[in-house]
Amino acid sequence: MSYQTIVEDNIDVLVVGAGLGGTGAAFEARYWGKDKKIVIAEKANIDRSGAVAQGLYAINCYMGTRFGENNPEDHVRYARIDLMGMVREDLLFDMARHVDSAVHQFEEWGLPLMRNPKTGAYQREGRWQIMIHGESYKPIVAEAAKKSADKVFNRICVTHLLMDESKPNRVAGAVGFNVRTGNYHVFKSKTVIVGAGGASNIYKPRSVGEGAGRVWYAPWSSGSAYGLLIGAGAKMTQMENKIVLARFKDGYGPVGAYFLHLKTYTQNGYGEEYESKWFPDLQKMVGKEYLDPEVSHRTHRPIPTCLRNHAFINEVNAGRGPIRMVTMEAFQDPHLEEIGWHNFLGMTVGQAVLWAATDVDPKYENPELTTSEPYVMGSHATGCGAWCSGPEDVSPPEYYWGYNRMTTVEGLFGAGDAVGGTPHAFSSGSFTEGRLAAKAACKFIDDGKAEGIVVSQAQIDKRRQEIYKPMETYRVYRNAITAGTVNPHYINPRQGLDRLQKLMDEYCGGVTVSYMTNDKLLNIGLKKLKILEEDWENGIAAEDIHELLRAWELKHRIMTSEAVIQHTLFREETRWPGYYYRGDFMKLDDENWHVLTVSRRDPETGEYTMEKAPLYHLIDDEEDKDAA
Repeated sequence: MSYQTIVEDNIDVLVVGAGLGGTGAAFEARYWGKDKKIVIAEKANIDRSGAVAQGLYAINCYMGTRFGENNPEDHVRYARIDLMGMVREDLLFDMARHVDSAVHQFEEWGLPLMRNPKTGAYQREGRWQIMIHGESYKPIVAEAAKKSADKVFNRICVTHLLMDESKPNRVAGAVGFNVRTGNYHVFKSKTVIVGAGGASNIYKPRSVGEGAGRVWYAPWSSGSAYGLLIGAGAKMTQMENKIVLARFKDGYGPVGAYFLHLKTYTQNGYGEEYESKWFPDLQKMVGKEYLDPEVSHRTHRPIPTCLRNHAFINEVNAGRGPIRMVTMEAFQDPHLEEIGWHNFLGMTVGQAVLWAATDVDPKYENPELTTSEPYVMGSHATGCGAWCSGPEDVSPPEYYWGYNRMTTVEGLFGAGDAVGGTPHAFSSGSFTEGRLAAKAACKFIDDGKAEGIVVSQAQIDKRRQEIYKPMETYRVYRNAITAGTVNPHYINPRQGLDRLQKLMDEYCGGVTVSYMTNDKLLNIGLKKLKILEEDWENGIAAEDIHELLRAWELKHRIMTSEAVIQHTLFREETRWPGYYYRGDFMKLDDENWHVLTVSRRDPETGEYTMEKAPLYHLIDDEEDKDAA
């Protein structure tokens, strides 16, 4: 293999991943670092990459403070109750107090936001969502990042972070390869902001065969946000907090617009309301603090999403499925019918196509819903990600170590999926986190904290050898193929992914076991995962550059999965019934587990250390404030 080595040197801010988090980082880095070299490395193409690639019908995080709608404290309370208390309130508040300005910028750049013709305020879909014509959302935002960066490298799969050899635990850049040409790319940088994606496809999806690509979150999100950080020795948090989505069956079409804007509701297969019948027993599991339908009704405080999932899952397991969305009433209104279809055509066109192909007309038939396989991410309604410093003016000492959104590795920052403890950020919040990280990264450099970085040629050569090893394995052993793709010397990335998905599904609470696991299953899962990891290290083969990409995506998914299992094993309670269940600890346990979980994988030995971190509630509860 004689792929060219391309070295980019003297970078000040390297942005890895150009979704909304990465584009926000590049945009803001230029403001605070007018004389700094800013470079973006993106696996796909910045114009259509990240979770927003296909478009969105709503921006799901907007306070509306200037219209008197919400304030940042409101958003913290909302995210806190939805995540059963487990959030980093300093990070959430910091994002929420800045997010509106990001949305206003999007509108200035040309994103069409729908407005209420009577009030002039943005058209609301729900309390936090504003409606947009979002097919071109990503290209519009990408344009700002492209104008801000000195250089954008598209089609670069970043596999490893480079580490400084003059000072322990300091980042020095990243390496990767071009997924079209195979060229080896070396980025030497004073700071790195990871805005890569969370993890789809670590669990066996419900959609199989020709439908395997139809998953809920972006199928190209391979856990790089976690694999890169874990590999560099960064501490991670809340990796057990995977999310399960209620979505339209098989197409994974979103339900939020239907519930919030069309005012639809769900029924079991016999046309009955079912949620409330599960609440009494569920209240015994989680306590009245987290589930009190009377308080929720009186204060308009939503019932946590995972608990609604619990009712859904148990109703189906009781034999009263399928659960259906009642659309027949709303769709009698031609305007609402049009909105219902536009919601899919704007971001999940596959659901509209599937309904057309299977003769489902929601005007005359209530369509089925399902619960998805679990996903691991930090920007949607989930709290997985790196243990990051918060802002100086808000964070308690345990949450602050100098620079906002910096991980426990010096000079290494996160945004979007990469940051732990900040659920309900969505696209606008991820962009905002990128801005906050970039401002701090520039200050890190200006403070002289990135001086004297050393990266040896030996480290660069070592990573190059590792990256291309799967292609060498294929070249050496390809003649030993016995039939199809079966080979006694290696596995290919598809075979490895199938093994990983089956393992995670059966041992770490996937769909085929109704999200149930326990310590025995998790330990078996860890054992099998170690074997898969060894097989990857010693015998993953890539026939071409495309398979090399798939091999490294699998590597990041394996590293993410190990963190998920370790965290799930560590938290000895069922904190989020409806997302997963610890069968050996079926109740929520605030006495012992009202804490955040933090892990670190030793980059040299691969050993995990787990710890509890204090959980501070920095924002007063709304009801307490009203009572006072």
